[in-house]
Amino acid sequence: MRILQKKNIVVVLLVCFSQTLFAQPINRKALVERHHVVNTKFDSLSSLSVGNGSFAYTADITGMQSFPEAYAKGVPLGTQSEWGWHSFTDTAHYRFNETLRSYQLNGRYVPYATQIKEPERNRNAVNWFRVNPHRLQLGNIGMEIRKADGTIAGISDIGNIQQTLNQWTGEIHSSFTVNGTPVEVFTYCHQQQDLVSFRIVSALLKQNRIAVTIRFPYPNGEFKDAGVNYANGEKHNSIFIRSANGGTFKHTLDSTTYFVRLQWKGNAKVLQQRKHVFLVQPGRENVFELSCAFSPREVKMSLPSFGETASNSRQHWMKFWQSGAAVDFEGSTDPKAFELERRVILSQYLTKLQCAGNYPPQETGLTYNSWYGKPHLEMHWWHAVHFALWGRIEWMEKSLSWYGKVYNEAKKIAVRQGYEGVRWQKMTDNDGRESPSSVGAFLIWQQPHFIYFAEQVYHERNDAATLKKYSDLVFATADFMASYAWYDPAKGRYILGKGVIPAQERFRAEETFNPTYELVYWHWALQTAQKWRERLHLPRNKKWDDVIRRLSPLPVQGDKYLFTESATDSYTNEEYRGDHPSVLGAWGMLPYTPMMDSARMKNTFNWVWNNWRWKDTWGWDYPMVAMTATRLGMPAMAVDALLMPVQKNTYLNNGHNFQDERLTIYLPGNGGLLAAVALMCAGYEGSDVPNPGIPKTKGWKVRSEGLRKMF
Repeated sequence: MRILQKKNIVVVLLVCFSQTLFAQPINRKALVERHHVVNTKFDSLSSLSVGNGSFAYTADITGMQSFPEAYAKGVPLGTQSEWGWHSFTDTAHYRFNETLRSYQLNGRYVPYATQIKEPERNRNAVNWFRVNPHRLQLGNIGMEIRKADGTIAGISDIGNIQQTLNQWTGEIHSSFTVNGTPVEVFTYCHQQQDLVSFRIVSALLKQNRIAVTIRFPYPNGEFKDAGVNYANGEKHNSIFIRSANGGTFKHTLDSTTYFVRLQWKGNAKVLQQRKHVFLVQPGRENVFELSCAFSPREVKMSLPSFGETASNSRQHWMKFWQSGAAVDFEGSTDPKAFELERRVILSQYLTKLQCAGNYPPQETGLTYNSWYGKPHLEMHWWHAVHFALWGRIEWMEKSLSWYGKVYNEAKKIAVRQGYEGVRWQKMTDNDGRESPSSVGAFLIWQQPHFIYFAEQVYHERNDAATLKKYSDLVFATADFMASYAWYDPAKGRYILGKGVIPAQERFRAEETFNPTYELVYWHWALQTAQKWRERLHLPRNKKWDDVIRRLSPLPVQGDKYLFTESATDSYTNEEYRGDHPSVLGAWGMLPYTPMMDSARMKNTFNWVWNNWRWKDTWGWDYPMVAMTATRLGMPAMAVDALLMPVQKNTYLNNGHNFQDERLTIYLPGNGGLLAAVALMCAGYEGSDVPNPGIPKTKGWKVRSEGLRKMF
């Protein structure tokens, strides 16, 4: 009997070994190419982008930026780089302390940079520091096409449209006709330079009916800048300096100057059509190739040709797709699977070209300005965490160096408010300057993010170099967190607030304390910071331990968690049923801690699912809910959350997460989707359930490789 059992065990092991040994890897090229983006008509929400993480160029149906006004209310035709910033001239000499207002909190006055309405000078100072600096639209590169009668073709004259974005190569291939004559355009972005290259093929070139247009808009100073402000021509200066087979534009706005270098193949001449508008008129040949490089400094060296740029893009994107993780839903019969796979592929492409630079990105990436082009640091989790989970941690780690560069600015905020360590900014810029905000100034959930990122890097590398590289910032982050927690001697516990606005931005700062999600994040991050001390053979920090031990328990009401301890009417006040349901993030975004109870969280989840005003939520809320459902063992709900049919969970033809007319793209949604799918397929530490967020029904078939487990 024992011999038979041993034989059976051997057979089972051999079968398992054989299945593992001969399991076919995912055909990544076929996976990606199933989801090429195709345009066959004009759609202002379906513009297409090429980019490299630090620079992006967005094209219309011509493969260039020929009709920027037509796309201004859709997904605008942006040309943006992470270095491209500008400030208007400050003739009033505003001081940042004019934006400060002191609040009496926990027995002392604490100054915050808020949106002061009166007196007028202070209000103007607030507006100045919110608007400045702002990200620049660096220029429009398009085509001017003349019809047979000599008039300029409009977008309605573009016929027989067949445009494809090939994510495997990073190519936009656009073909169309004007008066029945074909035009073909190939568009690529160089992956190490802020450079875009074009190849135009058409008999119209030989007829002198196609010219390349270069237009320099002026920043509009508004929340949204679609790059089409062609007024204010007197406020900036554009000149062209000719050189062999090309030349350089020098564009100056106030104290900002940058350069656009052109290099073409063959013959061409540059004409100034009007102020800030130039025409590149190709020679009379059927093919014209052009490379355009953007730089804060004059570029004098030869540029990569179109062929070199195309080769560079193809090699880089192929390497990207063949590295890291992949998830394949082929063979699934549930129609949700194909749509989910489409969103996953396009989100990988978009986040790589929009969010993989050296700085935290803005919510609309490198396409157009929202909030004046400034990144929101609480969103950095959604922009970056997925890179680590998909085995591409190098793209996340690029932006972590920014925290060290802006350390002194973050330290100033903590010192000003009477805290230790560094208080990480909310709405900021490349130099880490704080932007006044009546909401953002009181958010705290961006604070532990750096510890989360650093722990992801350590889990990936598990080496002393990582500890040395990030430990000072981890400890400074934790120092603020420990000093921010206020000890209430009457209650014998530490409290977060008053003076806090939770991730669910529906609460008054002066009245709010102990939001559930932030309490869990505080506890986890301080515990993790202590682990970093232990890994470095340092003693545990006594202050941190005291806060960990006596931090307030999670606020509860009956069988559910309150959104904040101060909101005892969480479940009866209609006002609290919108915005981010961040109470669920305590279980979905974060690992289990002893503070939490799964049964109570499940009750909270079910109530939120049935009672929330989902139309009032945001793109990252659906991935967050999917994460919580996954950890609670409800895979069908996880998928339903990811594909919830509400406007702000719309994923456009080009893969962008649409919110509303102000935010026609929203990259935290794309990043959140990728983080959620990683958790749903790879699971989380301490769980060995395969594909815990995928329904166990016949309609679903999923394979994944290379994913990392979430904490």
